[in-house]
Amino acid sequence: MNSRENQLKAFDRLLTIMDELREQCPWDKKQTMETLRYLTIEETYELGDAILDNDLEEVKKELGDVLLHIVFYSKIGSETKDFDIADVCNNICEKLIHRHPHIYSDVKVENEEDVKRNWENLKLKEGKNSVLEGVPKSLPALVKANRIQEKVAGVGFDWEKPNQVWEKVEEEINEFKAEVASENQDAMESEFGDVLFSMINYARFLKINPENALERTNKKFTKRFQYLEEKAKSLNKPLKEMTLAEMDVFWEEAKTI
Repeated sequence: MNSRENQLKAFDRLLTIMDELREQCPWDKKQTMETLRYLTIEETYELGDAILDNDLEEVKKELGDVLLHIVFYSKIGSETKDFDIADVCNNICEKLIHRHPHIYSDVKVENEEDVKRNWENLKLKEGKNSVLEGVPKSLPALVKANRIQEKVAGVGFDWEKPNQVWEKVEEEINEFKAEVASENQDAMESEFGDVLFSMINYARFLKINPENALERTNKKFTKRFQYLEEKAKSLNKPLKEMTLAEMDVFWEEAKTI
C-alpha cells in the first residue's frame, strides 16, 4: 500500500488536474453544482453496484469518480469564495471529533448502540429540531424508511425484542388483507406501505440491510430470467409463445446454476 506521503501526493495531483481542467476544458468550464448533481447520484449508484458485486477493482474506480465529484464541487465553491477543499476536509474532521467524544474526550461507551445514541443526541444539541432532519427527502423510499427507523432508534424510540416487531408485521399484514377484501384501492396502498415499513423494521432487528437484500433478489431474478430468455432463443421460440409450464422448466434449471 502507498505511504501517507504518496497518498497526499496523489491527492495533490488530482487537485492540480482539476484546476487545469476547469481552466482549459470546454466541458469542465461549463459545469455547475446543479449540472453535476445528477451525475453524482449516478456515480454513487455505480459504486453501490460494485460493492454489492464485491468487485473491488470496480470499487476502486468508482471511488475515484465519486472523489472527483467532491473535488469538482469544492473547486466551484472556491471560485465563488464560499469554500474550498480544505474547508470541506476541516469541516468533516471537526464534526467527527465532536461526535466521537468516546475517542477524543472522556465519554464512556459500552457498544455500537451507545455510539449511535450519542451521535443522535449530539446532533440535537447542535441545533437540529428533529433527529429526522438528516434524512434526505430525495432518498429512495426503501432506503429512507430504513434510515428513519435507525434515526429514531438512536434516541430510544424502538421495540425491545424482534418478536414484538414480527407481531407488528403480522398485524399489518392482516390489516392489508382486510383492505384487499374491501377492494379499497387507496386503503390497500396505505396498508401495503405499512407492511413494507414494518418488514424493513424487522430486517433491522435481524441486522439485515433491506436495500442490499432486495437488490440481491433483483440480481438473482434478472440472472434467472436472462437464462430463460437464452433458452427460448436457442429453441427459436419467443417467450410469448411458451407456456408457463415450459418456462418453469428453464426457471428451475436456472436455480441450479
